[in-house]
Amino acid sequence: MDALSSGWSRSQLRWHARLRRTLFFGLTFLTAGCASALLLDVLQANRLSGIELLGLLLFFVLFAWIASSFWSAIAGFAIQLAWRDPAAIQLSEVAGRPLRTRTAIVMPVYNEDPRRVAAGLEAIWCSLAQESERGAFDLFILSDTRDPGIAAEEEAMWHGFVARHQGAGRVFYRRRRDRSDHKAGNIADFVRRWGAGYECMIVLDADSIMTGSALVTLARVMEAHPEIGILQSLPLPAGRETLFGRLIQFGARLQSPMLASGVAFWQLGESNYWGHNAILRLQPFARHCTLPHLPGSPPLGGAILSHDFVEAAFMRRAGYEVRQLPDLIGSWEEVPANVIDYAVRDRRWTQGNLQHARVLGFPGLHPLSRVHFVTGILSYVSSPIWLALLLVSSLVSAIETTKKPQYFLPGLRSLFPHWPQIRGGETAVLFALTLAVLLLPKILAAVLTLRDRQLRRQFGGAARLCASLLVEQLFSMVLAPSMMLFHSTFVAQILLGKTVSWNAASRADRGVTLREAFRRQKWHLAFGLAWGAIMLRVAPRFFWWLTPVLVGLICGVWFTAWTSRTSAGRTARRWGLFLIPEETSPPRELMALRGESVETIPASCASELFEVGGRHGLPDEQADSETTRRPPRLESALNPRPGTRS
Repeated sequence: MDALSSGWSRSQLRWHARLRRTLFFGLTFLTAGCASALLLDVLQANRLSGIELLGLLLFFVLFAWIASSFWSAIAGFAIQLAWRDPAAIQLSEVAGRPLRTRTAIVMPVYNEDPRRVAAGLEAIWCSLAQESERGAFDLFILSDTRDPGIAAEEEAMWHGFVARHQGAGRVFYRRRRDRSDHKAGNIADFVRRWGAGYECMIVLDADSIMTGSALVTLARVMEAHPEIGILQSLPLPAGRETLFGRLIQFGARLQSPMLASGVAFWQLGESNYWGHNAILRLQPFARHCTLPHLPGSPPLGGAILSHDFVEAAFMRRAGYEVRQLPDLIGSWEEVPANVIDYAVRDRRWTQGNLQHARVLGFPGLHPLSRVHFVTGILSYVSSPIWLALLLVSSLVSAIETTKKPQYFLPGLRSLFPHWPQIRGGETAVLFALTLAVLLLPKILAAVLTLRDRQLRRQFGGAARLCASLLVEQLFSMVLAPSMMLFHSTFVAQILLGKTVSWNAASRADRGVTLREAFRRQKWHLAFGLAWGAIMLRVAPRFFWWLTPVLVGLICGVWFTAWTSRTSAGRTARRWGLFLIPEETSPPRELMALRGESVETIPASCASELFEVGGRHGLPDEQADSETTRRPPRLESALNPRPGTRS
């Protein structure tokens, strides 16, 4: 952040950053340490075995993981209550600022539904046309589509879009001949060919929607803060109709603004990049964010799949800040419609994040960039750690159940017996602490919503919001065991050398049949039944503690099929459950996306904006298409071998 704009000197900013991070990491590890000390006290009451020590270490890692989210939520709650973080970028600083530089809006597509892409672009472009600074933006559709039929539809869509908006020389389409390195290779090709003609680029996914105001604000902030290399907006979830999608988007929509504010509080200029709905400064990106190919073959070698974390780390290493802008309104994305598509997306991300273990040791990285890599790895490795902890606990319980009590311990000369001890008080405190760390962030997010009358109404009112929150929490408990096994399987497969295939993302409200759900989750069902039967026979008291996990595994097949139904989602909407502001008070852009209110650009704006002559870019299987109005190329500025993350 610019020290002059905040009134703070650079030394003051560094001091505040150190103070905030010391507080955050100190409280995170202190919380995990206190919880582990309570568990140690319980275990030591009857002598600590080697396997119990292993469980204690696993518990500490997991508790530190959830405690980090807890303290980020606490920070975000405090900031939302105060309405302002003095070290954050203040949007009021740039309001009305005229733009002097040009920005490219780029949307990479890969075998996407051209109708959905066209609808999204219509919503974005029409919204941008209402802004006074609309002339500072060009639009690029960057296709890596392999299917000739879809490619032909893309070309027809682009021709129609240009004709409809008089967009010659302003709206471009390019289909790559060399489709190496997926999305990041697609972006790299754009940067080499056209990047020098623009100060910044705003990267969108095929499901991204942004308002014209949000696009202009991002560009204004980058002009006002030349020290920023990447500025990430907060894409909020919207647009799903299935029950699963509505549950996911409700939970994320409720908590994301608070959590993003909390994360930005301690990350400051060393934040992260999520690959889309963000603006990047092109010259430093081209010069410093070249992605290497990791030595060896996939899955852990080759092209880096999760490119966004690495590009953020390289940008920060070059001396540019990476910031989040959680207060910006008008940035959306879609979530997967069912459990299977949710898991498929995570399979790709698991491989990409595990690759970061090989990037951790790169020289010159900021310590917080290394923390981002570790947290990205833990977001998936935490599942096998949780599974291992549950299995260790099951084994300990089975051993304790079958073991006869020894009242006179070997080597201990005493006239009095050693009675087994039960630390009920410590156990109760540990259980309460765990529940608080897990549930309090959702409660705080609900409190922030309930205190805002307008926002409370947009979520359906206090009663419906609380009911939705309760059901969503039960849903999370049922879903968690299945995702634990999915992620554990993914991690094991990657470590055993099985790589992921790169397919187009499923973005429709797709239903899942019982047959498909059973085919994907039959081993979850078998594992849950076997685990439950063994524990019920060997350690029946522990079985009842394990029932939340077993229920999720045994009911997973039915749960996956049922929650994938749009009819169930629409029923929930009729009951007023899982409503979000984007449904109850839909923005113009999302209404246009759904075809409810498609607005066209006024003719007066069209002639001013788009009356630029020149030949349109055309896709070609033998050569990449180009346009007549072409900025200078950056042929040597960026290595053409980056990785990707969809």
